[in-house]
Amino acid sequence: MSGNLVHGQKIFEATSGNFGIALGQMAKIGLDVITLVSRRLQEGVFEELQNEKIHIINLDMDICPAPGMKDNPNLLAAKATAANIRSQLAEFGFDTGIFDKSISEIEAVLAKQDIINLAKLLAKIYGCFCPEQYDNDLNIDVHKTVTGPEIDQQLHEKGLSLADFRIVCTFGTGGTSGGLSRYLMEKYGKKSLHVVFPLGDQDVAGIRTKSKAEGLKFYEPEKYAAEHEVDFGQAKRLLKYFVGKGYDIGESSALALYSVIQMAKTGNHGKKFVVIVADGIQKYKKNLAQKETRIKVDLPEALSNIENYDRVVWIHTQYTPKKEGIELIANALGVDQSKVFVPKARDVEKLLMTQEIPKELDSALGGHDSKTLLVCMMGSTSLMVAQELAKKGMVSESLNGGINALSQGKGKHISEFIQIARE
Repeated sequence: MSGNLVHGQKIFEATSGNFGIALGQMAKIGLDVITLVSRRLQEGVFEELQNEKIHIINLDMDICPAPGMKDNPNLLAAKATAANIRSQLAEFGFDTGIFDKSISEIEAVLAKQDIINLAKLLAKIYGCFCPEQYDNDLNIDVHKTVTGPEIDQQLHEKGLSLADFRIVCTFGTGGTSGGLSRYLMEKYGKKSLHVVFPLGDQDVAGIRTKSKAEGLKFYEPEKYAAEHEVDFGQAKRLLKYFVGKGYDIGESSALALYSVIQMAKTGNHGKKFVVIVADGIQKYKKNLAQKETRIKVDLPEALSNIENYDRVVWIHTQYTPKKEGIELIANALGVDQSKVFVPKARDVEKLLMTQEIPKELDSALGGHDSKTLLVCMMGSTSLMVAQELAKKGMVSESLNGGINALSQGKGKHISEFIQIARE
């Protein structure tokens, strides 16, 4: 017992879902939980966090949460995000004066999109507690001392041994893979753990791509038998099949199962596998039930079909294009500037927070009969808005890469074209 966590304590942590939901149980013993999450969380996961009465700080960033991007820090984005966090902390009753004293350090962390260390920093300056799930050795130990022996025991009861199997799991924080790889090495002296990642451009709830795992403390490829990058688009078909048959598995489990099927086909990894089914379907049901329609498009495809869009709409919660930005969007897409609409950032924020379309935003989108091309900073916010609009029967497509891709095509920095929104 360290005594670091006491009754009435506040907890800060970065989460992509499951651990945050688990922390929500702490509220029942008098602890307040503040989670830092991305708006890219699937709707079901977000709802579960809300149901646990957790304070949620929404970050308009593409995080899983990310371990921190070392290159090309975006200080402009950091300043706007810091202001957003400050406002949300004020709503939760935190002293913003404390926040302001550490603003330079906070913005530096945000510039790297290092949400893991942001949670640690906020806990430090406010005298709160951070479990540090991405760096806490207990995350490894529990799988080494509990999960591994439990699997082994159940196999022994069937006259089998884990020594003859290969374990397959996905990568979230690295705790499962780290603990099980150690157990296998120490008990059987062999590497037989296979770690599965989605393809680099795919978003699987709570699971990292290989590039996002790199740099994390518990990413230890030298301890794995192999790493596999798998197409989640194919794994999703498997997910639908098993759910349709009544099996309670989630996205990461389907990814691992699909990887096993591919390994079994090649015959290079034997025929005995233990697959870690780490989640259920409940959090993902809404997304699974949605009709699959195209909601994002690359620039060449958008250009070839530009006459099919009734309008182009800038969409973001914190930034708005300068005059030069509107010109860039119009020229790059080959449309007149009068066809580019810029709604208020706060209306976009309201849509993402409440799933209701404000009147002025609905007007900018052209109503239910309009087909809209959405453009944001990097393509993340516009994609989330396109998903929300699709639920309401509105047709829109998100431009991959956003204005950032357009500015790079001109050899200029994005800051030359956008500014912090004032309303």
